[in-house]
Amino acid sequence: MPETTDKSMRIPITKSLIHVLFGVLLASSCLADVDGPFILANKKATLNRLKSGVERVSVSIDIYNQGSSTAYDVTVADDSWPEDMFEIVSGNTSMSWERLDAGGLLSYSFELDGKVKGLFYGSPARVTFRIPTKAAPQEAYSTPILSLDVLAERTPEKKFDWAKRLLAEYGSVISAVSIVVLFVRLVSTPSSKGSKKKR
Repeated sequence: MPETTDKSMRIPITKSLIHVLFGVLLASSCLADVDGPFILANKKATLNRLKSGVERVSVSIDIYNQGSSTAYDVTVADDSWPEDMFEIVSGNTSMSWERLDAGGLLSYSFELDGKVKGLFYGSPARVTFRIPTKAAPQEAYSTPILSLDVLAERTPEKKFDWAKRLLAEYGSVISAVSIVVLFVRLVSTPSSKGSKKKR
């Protein structure tokens, strides 16, 4: 009996301890950078099929300074696009700015054409910036992107998947509503024989 109570006691204590440690780590990371710049970067990538055999990848990166002071010499480099798989058609995979003020936002985008069919897993973009109080440049990383299925075969049937799901879930309700609407319309519309007799 004592063994079972010990095991049951360990599970809630372990879970609560993990929550407390996570909270402490989160608070300490926020407090550590409260007096300086705190850089967050969000990277997004979307696929757009231009024609058969050509797929355009649109990449956008937003850089936020959530800290209390300015970050200087901000540079973003997104070198996760191999030249043998992608060709840059507009913009650059890296960009620099002189400064990013506290509460500010910097954005840029570029486009590539996918040349090789298959799944692609891009790594986060690297952000470097300078703080006047520190000699070494500081680093931050963007959010990762979801895997991109470049030049994947997409059947036209996928466009109607949502309609099939809707009919599968609500088909009987749609049928019942249609019958009621049809019945009400028939009852409310006078017949041609009735209208002749009234005249």
